[in-house]
Amino acid sequence: GMGNLQQVSALALNAGIDMDMVGEGFLTTLKKSLQQGKITVAQINNACRLILEAKYKLGLFDNPYKYCDVERSKTDVYTNAHRKFARDVAAESFVLLKNKDGVLPLKKSGKIALIGPLANTKENMAGTWSVATILKNCISVKEGLEDAIGNRAQILYAKGSNIAADSNLEKRGTLFGREINRDNRSEKEMIDEALSVASQSDVIIAALGEASEMSGESSSRSHIDIPHTQRKLLEALVKTGKPVVLVLFTGRPLTLPWEDKNVPVILNVWFGGSETGYAIADVLFGDVNPSGKLSTTFPQNIGQVPLYYNHKNTGRPLGDGKWFEKFRSNYLDVSNDPLYPFGYGLSYSNFEYSDVSVSSKKLKGNQTLTATVTVTNTSKVDGKEVVQLYIRDMVGSITRPVKELKGFKKITIKAGESKQVSFQIKPADLKFYNYNLKFDWEPGDFNIMIGSNSRDVKSVMINLISELFKHSFT
Repeated sequence: GMGNLQQVSALALNAGIDMDMVGEGFLTTLKKSLQQGKITVAQINNACRLILEAKYKLGLFDNPYKYCDVERSKTDVYTNAHRKFARDVAAESFVLLKNKDGVLPLKKSGKIALIGPLANTKENMAGTWSVATILKNCISVKEGLEDAIGNRAQILYAKGSNIAADSNLEKRGTLFGREINRDNRSEKEMIDEALSVASQSDVIIAALGEASEMSGESSSRSHIDIPHTQRKLLEALVKTGKPVVLVLFTGRPLTLPWEDKNVPVILNVWFGGSETGYAIADVLFGDVNPSGKLSTTFPQNIGQVPLYYNHKNTGRPLGDGKWFEKFRSNYLDVSNDPLYPFGYGLSYSNFEYSDVSVSSKKLKGNQTLTATVTVTNTSKVDGKEVVQLYIRDMVGSITRPVKELKGFKKITIKAGESKQVSFQIKPADLKFYNYNLKFDWEPGDFNIMIGSNSRDVKSVMINLISELFKHSFT
């Protein structure tokens, strides 16, 4: 809207843009703009200098082809050590959203039904934009489970459904060699086969959700629920009365109110990379205790979107614990709450938080506040917990969010053990860009919140007296 390619390229350089990726405006038009006096050599030199400085800091002057070294790749890519690390990282990233009646962890015995279009596909484990991944090297869920149980149990497999009933939609969601080999049988035939397998099994693992290219760049969806044909499969599996474990693949928040109400277990595995299958087995069978937390908010339905934990307050906020109040900010048909809040994630352990204690409730000057909680593992299982610190600036010269994540610590707590977790809160943690675009903080009341997610927190109020405002921190 600002002109043709030459005009906007000159504007971009004048605005401080040093690099033009893909558009090629700099490459093809800057010479002409220079000749016309619209830009200067000094601006081009400055942009080049900043780019070269970045390359220097990355070590590319010492070794410009570091990541294109064939010999190096032989010792660094898909090594046993790196594959183990990838497996560990994947398992740590999974988020346990629900585990009714302690269905998980599963026993490595009996008959286990593995059903779903994402159960036996290597190609979709790494997720979108994993351009250099060797897809055939990825571990499917089926391979991971079979490796974990050996001959101690039996895996009975059925695909159950396609990713989507619409073949064109499925193609759009499985680009770049990520195909799932569409099954041309009818929906009923596939579900019937899945129910036959389920009837022979003690527990059902349903590997469902999005294919790898259904999220990411240029992959928007107008409905963010599990595709309808997969939902029909899941409903049929739940009706069997057998315990159902939903292994959910997704690259975005999905709307899962039916699943949350009706499915006993939901394990969100995102797209875990080349070792996904092994990592899923590690968590399902309890060799790894899940400890991942949501890095985004899951809405109850798409009508709540946009929904995020650090929103600004409204002029008429709904009272705490209320569903609806006339002339307040709320919906008629659903509560304001998300289905799963930012930072949420369960464990096979249970953790209890004490009240928050602070080193002082009134601060001045450049003092540092220490906020502490005691976290107790009340279960019989060792586990890890991500303790999260949120702060709310109660009054500001411009509107402030209702809470902001300011820190987190991941701790390991043995069964029955208690640990103190402390956060040092400094003036820099309270800064924001004010009306004059100055990055600073202001005196007043602050709510200090610590908990297991953005919703479930213990809090205490502190006050930074006006003397503090006289100090400048940079």
